[in-house]
Amino acid sequence: TSETMSTNEDKKKPPLNGRRAFPSDSSNDEENEVPEMEAFGLIPRGFNPRDYLHVVDIYMFKDPHEINKQQHHTDKYYSPKLIVRRGQPFQIQIEFNRPYNPEVDQFWLEYLIGRYPQQNKGTYIPVLVGSVLKPGEWGAKIIHKENNSIRLSIMSSATCIIGKFRLYVAVLTPFGILRTQRNAATDTYILFNPWCQQDAVYLDDDKEREEYVLNDVGIVFHGNINDIKLRSWSYGQFEENILDACLFLMNKAELELSGRGNPIKICRVASAVINSKDDNGVIAGCWDNMYAYGIAPSAWTGSVDILLEYYSSKQPVRYGQCWVFAGVFNTFLRCLGIPARLVTNYSSAHDNNANLQLDFFLDDEGKLDTKLTKDSVWNYHCWNEAWMTRPDLPVGFGGWQVVDGTPQETSDGMYRCGPASVQAIKHGHVCFQFDAPFVYAEVNGDIVYSRREKNGTQVIENIDRTHIGQLIVTKAVGSDGMMEITEEYKFQEGSEEERLALETAVMYGVKKQTIQDTMYQPQTDVDMDFQVQKAILGSDFKVTITFRNKSRNYYTATTYLAGNIVFYTGVAKNEFKKHSFSAKLEPSSSSAFDVVIKSSEYLSDLLDQASFHFFVTARINETGKILAKQKATVLEIPTLRIKTKGEMVAGKEMSVTVEFTNPLKQTLENVTLRLEGPGVLRTMKKEFRQIPANSTLIWEVKCIPNRPGLRKLIASLNCDALRHVYGELNVQIQKP
Repeated sequence: TSETMSTNEDKKKPPLNGRRAFPSDSSNDEENEVPEMEAFGLIPRGFNPRDYLHVVDIYMFKDPHEINKQQHHTDKYYSPKLIVRRGQPFQIQIEFNRPYNPEVDQFWLEYLIGRYPQQNKGTYIPVLVGSVLKPGEWGAKIIHKENNSIRLSIMSSATCIIGKFRLYVAVLTPFGILRTQRNAATDTYILFNPWCQQDAVYLDDDKEREEYVLNDVGIVFHGNINDIKLRSWSYGQFEENILDACLFLMNKAELELSGRGNPIKICRVASAVINSKDDNGVIAGCWDNMYAYGIAPSAWTGSVDILLEYYSSKQPVRYGQCWVFAGVFNTFLRCLGIPARLVTNYSSAHDNNANLQLDFFLDDEGKLDTKLTKDSVWNYHCWNEAWMTRPDLPVGFGGWQVVDGTPQETSDGMYRCGPASVQAIKHGHVCFQFDAPFVYAEVNGDIVYSRREKNGTQVIENIDRTHIGQLIVTKAVGSDGMMEITEEYKFQEGSEEERLALETAVMYGVKKQTIQDTMYQPQTDVDMDFQVQKAILGSDFKVTITFRNKSRNYYTATTYLAGNIVFYTGVAKNEFKKHSFSAKLEPSSSSAFDVVIKSSEYLSDLLDQASFHFFVTARINETGKILAKQKATVLEIPTLRIKTKGEMVAGKEMSVTVEFTNPLKQTLENVTLRLEGPGVLRTMKKEFRQIPANSTLIWEVKCIPNRPGLRKLIASLNCDALRHVYGELNVQIQKP
């Protein structure tokens, strides 16, 4: 039989290339056959393995309330298996057929991962029993003996591969090695350890670890710089099967197992596999408001549904936009134990040719030429920061690293971005890998308005140096507040340090066109600005344009206002308002002009984030100079109300009600509601055919919460006429 077996084996093996002794090993799901008896030669006829020490049972202390998961902060994972963090001791107990006698018995443990375990790759780990444990190195020592059992304390390496290992106990006999059978119940997950000083992701503040590793809900800031909106997002990194789904992403990205102890590599490949461009990754992006055959990005309330759907179907989940990519990426990072946070950059530059300059082209009348203008300013853009050391860079560039799963531009031929050191971006040291120049441009561009004369020459009319990257925020630690982190990315506008950082970035190859002073002489004695009145979806509002004439001259200004309905990426869908007028500007005085926007002008074309972009240009007729200003604004969208009835106790049924009143003057059709809350209920969905104007919908669900403590319920409502409708509620679940 041995011969027939080997031919079968050969068929299964992938072809080798000339450089490797072993095929590449990049799946945590595949296994090899491990012999239960590994003979040293001929086995004498009288040999009976039962005469030697052998293992009767292994006890893993793997329940949430037991020592391992408590000490390793893994008690929230919804998994029956042992989950520990690297570089920190954990315990198991082995029961033998007789008392263990160190004089004559010799045994060791073996941890294996992947199809081709090798010691030098860290995929085959023999652990010998010794008398002391060295911090951050593999080892085991006996801490308790009783009858036939021994209890071991096992230390894993602080640089160990992250993933699911198989455990065997091996016993030495004179004729060979006896091993335990393959037993899935003893599989051990090993994760990153922000609590361990030798780990590359070590974070020294307990409140920050609580937030950036253990918090399973978070907040996404959206809207725009003048009207910041927020919504909750359920990360759900501890929910059932999410850990396996996250490990599957690394298999999908074909990251070699031997590289999976390195957070830099993991972040880099994950930023590519989170989006579906070029690798059939997790989420398909869609920014054109056409969400047929999929779910609108605004409908998702968290990452769990997306990851589980991808894990089972292996096909990209439709659809996402930047906060969805960032939300799922955050779940992936926190689940594996890498401290992570979701960050929003307001007025984010998407600079197509990375020259730190966003070019907006105007025609003769001062209107925006949409055919020529390729760059765009996103109202906001979300990415992630992951916390780690950067041994591949000079000292001082560790800490928060930007990683971005939204497909914007390619990096080394794939849609991915990061990790880029935030510290390096701030100081302009954009030479350090990965993708620092792109992120630098997202937060530091200038907007240049230029006009093409009849004879073809380009005239620069206006430069706005402060519009881009005005505000960068993330959720505060330990509360639902907003924490501004702009100064982590850039120095004070106009400071000497800012100039220096820019010169450094240019020196390291960020392209910046120099603008001759002779070409650009703006009108300095007149200021023009405008304000958009806050308005609720479905109502009229006004735009007020103000001029301040600081000179002693009379001026007249031909003023043009254009209102576009835009995607939050700043890309216009269509112009819904055009209005021009002539403004008379008295010397040394200010004047204001109102333009009314009616709901009938915008409602039919509204996009999901109810975003407008206003462009105001004014030509001072006496000098021919142009003043230009642009602003985005978002309508107030009505919210969902969530209520609970009766007592809320873990393990007991409770009732949750979601209510919504339709504010529009039209009937809403084909409305989908979603409700989720990690630890309280799995995502529930409900479809409603119609909600007439001004009527109220009420949806009641029953659920049995499984985790006590402060939890969050999150709901969303979605239909073609109305998107980005959310509601949330904090609930305190009592212990039974």
